[in-house]
Amino acid sequence: MRADAVRNRRLLLDAAAAELAEHGTEVSIARIAARAGIGKGTVFRHFATKEQLLLAIFSDQLDGISARGETLLQRPDPAEALLEFMAAAVELQLADRSLCQAVTAAMRREPVVRAAGDRLVAVADALTARARRAGDVRDDVGGPDIVLLINAVTQATIPLGDTAPGLWRRYLSMVFDGLRPEAARPLPVPAPPSLAPASLPPASLAPGGEPGPER
Repeated sequence: MRADAVRNRRLLLDAAAAELAEHGTEVSIARIAARAGIGKGTVFRHFATKEQLLLAIFSDQLDGISARGETLLQRPDPAEALLEFMAAAVELQLADRSLCQAVTAAMRREPVVRAAGDRLVAVADALTARARRAGDVRDDVGGPDIVLLINAVTQATIPLGDTAPGLWRRYLSMVFDGLRPEAARPLPVPAPPSLAPASLPPASLAPGGEPGPER
């Protein structure tokens, strides 16, 4: 890919991520292109449909959380590292309307997003394993549990985000206390082997999505 094409792609992805965070998945390609300072035709040269652009954005976002987690694996305190990872993931979802809208079975079944999700679970599992070995979290907790608990805190507090923007910290602290081994009891069912959803009929990834260049 030529240097100017690489630059335009980066401008496009950054602009799209910002617009999606502010306005959700219904934002138009025209608005994204204007923010990036490029034409709509350039957008569709990189991504044939709006759905493909969304997939690229969301997989990038998941990989960004994974990268943060990999950095936290170097922290000397395993419990602190795991809690910071969970907090960073909740904060991102609360700040980004599009990411919350996109955490659906339809989106997660897409191979590029599913692969990014698998990488995220692997990082969460590595952080959790360190905390387990240190005796900071219970022995029956793993990466899939952590990712699902992150989503639980996000979904529980997002309706009150405007009136109580820091409320998520309260519930994340409660959740994290529940991970500690002191009062652990046997869990009634095991963790899911995967966070991949069951097969679904075809569905649009983006409400009001645009299948191709606007005319």
